[in-house]
Amino acid sequence: MKVAIIGVTGYSGLELIRLLSQHPEVIIQSLHSQSMVHHKISDIYPHLQNCCELMIKEIEPATIMEETDLVFLATPSGVSATLAQPFIEADFPLIDLSGDFRLKTEGSYEKWYGKEAAPIDSILKAEYGLGEERQNSQANFIANPGCYATGALLSLAPLVKAKMIQPDSIIIDGKSGLSGAGKVPSTSSHAVSVMGNMTVYKMNQHQHTPEILQQLQQWNANIEAIQFTTSLIPVTRGILLTIYAKVNEELTEEALVELYTSYYREKAFVRVQPVGVYPDLKQVQGSNYCDIGLAYNSETRLITLVCTLDNLVKGAAGQAVQNLNIMCGFPEELGLINSPVFP
Repeated sequence: MKVAIIGVTGYSGLELIRLLSQHPEVIIQSLHSQSMVHHKISDIYPHLQNCCELMIKEIEPATIMEETDLVFLATPSGVSATLAQPFIEADFPLIDLSGDFRLKTEGSYEKWYGKEAAPIDSILKAEYGLGEERQNSQANFIANPGCYATGALLSLAPLVKAKMIQPDSIIIDGKSGLSGAGKVPSTSSHAVSVMGNMTVYKMNQHQHTPEILQQLQQWNANIEAIQFTTSLIPVTRGILLTIYAKVNEELTEEALVELYTSYYREKAFVRVQPVGVYPDLKQVQGSNYCDIGLAYNSETRLITLVCTLDNLVKGAAGQAVQNLNIMCGFPEELGLINSPVFP
């Protein structure tokens, strides 16, 4: 099938090129950008020489729909809302990597993103694309989840669905590499601020908070709120989440690991760690894997979940390709089973 990538010069767009170039059922037909039109992608990013030599074209929805079978929107939040409309109106297959179509409650997007929301009827048409929890495999308009949300939801799903934890006890501590901040530099993402440092950002204001809560409430309506904190760490890519929740009944670490192993047995991209083993960033970087380790403290009755994933792959482009596979009826792991980059 032929696909187009709009917003190709950002990190997620570049990651889509890397992943789709090795997909046996996909041809990257065209690349599009608002800022780099008429430049060859490999001239801008030399690492793509001999890998992708396409010229970047203007964004012309009618032409894109004539020439391709599906479009990826890898544009920033606030931009996708407008660019997506012609494709939505034409019912054209679309996977959006921004946050513009994730939040289903009116007013929520404006509150958390500080921008004007897309039309609510368009938002409601989008299926939330958490790959392992997809409800409608036939949906052809996907709101790809956020990176933190992907890790948090995959970590909590077995416990929340089984109602094993107290609804008011969920604490999520997320740490992300610098690429999660996007390509446009800022004072906080300057090397002088980041290297040899660790900083908390968006305290109680991170835009993935309502996204996580929205899905958790689909699984357990008694969850009214979560505590979510985010920090920036001096690595290029990767997210490490440490999640805490209080159990309703005593259990063992062995039973906890067995619960997760059983839950994710048929899911290729979630790797549950053995008892006493906790994942690190190096074991997922460059891959579509989400690795989860589990612990239980009988004195505090707290479960600790440790989750790692690559924010640009499982947290963005990789999950988008996974959603393409689901949409098209391909094996879910097609084009995505590759070893993480190590060391």
